[in-house]
Amino acid sequence: MRTLIYKRTHHGDPDESGEFGIHDCMGRVRKWDFEAVIGVGGHGPEPTRHKLNGKVNWIGIGPHKREVGKRGPLVTFEKFVFYGAKGPDFEKLAPVLADRIYSRNVRAIMNGLTEVEQREADQILKLAKHAPPSRTGARPRRSSKGC
Repeated sequence: MRTLIYKRTHHGDPDESGEFGIHDCMGRVRKWDFEAVIGVGGHGPEPTRHKLNGKVNWIGIGPHKREVGKRGPLVTFEKFVFYGAKGPDFEKLAPVLADRIYSRNVRAIMNGLTEVEQREADQILKLAKHAPPSRTGARPRRSSKGC
């Protein structure tokens, strides 16, 4: 499955509703042709302050994109699980993929995963196998966050 894995620098996009892009974060990246997304916490001051650092923060499978006049579409998912600060340890679930993202300071990756990295991503996606869809109907909000 074509999976976007990206490093979150702050909380709030998506929130528990499962709408990716409510604060226009990862604008151009939301346009990429992915089938699933795994959001993992970075190691900087803000993700650490919000206890997102080094954790799987959210998983979305089966994107539905809707243009809303931002840098990228608003994305909802057929299956969505939000962990926030309570997510599983990314480095324990996917040590090879985590090493690539954290040691090379990769912000987002989708193509060029090794077989091992892809297997690790697929294992994480299984955590959302029975997840409900994103909630719909929430209105996009503006934010002062510089994402």
